[in-house]
Amino acid sequence: MHPRDLLNEALAGLLARPVRSALTTLGTVLGITTLVVTLGVAATAGNQIVGRFDELTATSVTVEVPAHTFPLVEWADVSRVTRLRGVVAAAALAESDLGANLVVRSNDVVDPARVTDQTLTVLSSSPGLPAAVRGRMVEGRYFDAGHVARGDRVVVLGQQAARLLGITGLARAPAVFIGTRAYTVIGVLGDLRREKSLASAVILPPTAGRPYGLGTVTRVLVDTALGAADLIARQAPAALSPGNEALLQVLSPPSPTRARDAVQSDVNALFLILGLVSLVVGAVGIANVTLVTVMERVAEIGLRRALGAARRHIAGQFLVESTLTGLIGGVLGASVGILVIVGVCAVKQWTPVLDVRLAFMAPAAGAVVGLLAGLYPALRAARMEPVNALR
Repeated sequence: MHPRDLLNEALAGLLARPVRSALTTLGTVLGITTLVVTLGVAATAGNQIVGRFDELTATSVTVEVPAHTFPLVEWADVSRVTRLRGVVAAAALAESDLGANLVVRSNDVVDPARVTDQTLTVLSSSPGLPAAVRGRMVEGRYFDAGHVARGDRVVVLGQQAARLLGITGLARAPAVFIGTRAYTVIGVLGDLRREKSLASAVILPPTAGRPYGLGTVTRVLVDTALGAADLIARQAPAALSPGNEALLQVLSPPSPTRARDAVQSDVNALFLILGLVSLVVGAVGIANVTLVTVMERVAEIGLRRALGAARRHIAGQFLVESTLTGLIGGVLGASVGILVIVGVCAVKQWTPVLDVRLAFMAPAAGAVVGLLAGLYPALRAARMEPVNALR
């Protein structure tokens, strides 16, 4: 039997009952659409998550400075880090057990009707802290090198600490008391995107923090450009403490590529099952309808066999019919899936990410599903004896 004749017969069988063929194809369309949408949305979502991961985490490098017999990092050493290519901002912090829970009050007057004492964390930092933690001064200003050099008794409060102490404005130069020492509040730090614990902290210049054991650097926070974190993580210890870099511990973010692959793999594994279930349902529909078609065309099969058609011709006709059904469903499903992905990305203002190979593999997958679904009905039709079929 010529392949062209076989194809014509298969098309004639499909077009003889167009509504049934359309409903049969719909199962494959839904299955392929689900697969394409699943893989496309998974890749797009993974890309978006990694973009947020890059923005908030992959640009942050922290250098931990352990306690030593001599200061491993001086306050002025931070300026060497800022000169490294790829560093956006850097700041040093000094934290101590003594400053972890200090009583801070907003005035020195005992008022029985109002609680003015708060237990807050007191720490010291270098002037570049707001940029290093991606925060902003919601009130006033941050202390600068002049305050540090003069030893001014000034303080910057985290936004939550200011609220706890009842400080709502800086117009009257309010002061806070740490023990018996008074410090003028010159600014309120808020909108922190990193180191959110600083929102409830009291931040002193290095010279003012020495009475509380805050004269030695314990941490250096570095904000880097995208893609520069790995390089800065290797260079920062040598820049901060040449010759002692092995004593410093660097905390750098994991690779964004590994994070993206992990996210995409997890999302794929979660939703791929749904696509496979839909595809199986479509395959069962094709097999069921093809089997019904075989039973309805018993007389036709008997006549063809009586006129000389071999078993392979009968089996081939029904296999081609089911394969065409799956192929059409695959083409339509891939098209609908791509449109759905583009539509979702347009609504969410995402950049669509889709493997081009998927658009070509989806129709092939539909054809394979149709071929497998038509195996049993085709074999059953091929095994019919002409006499029994005609009878």
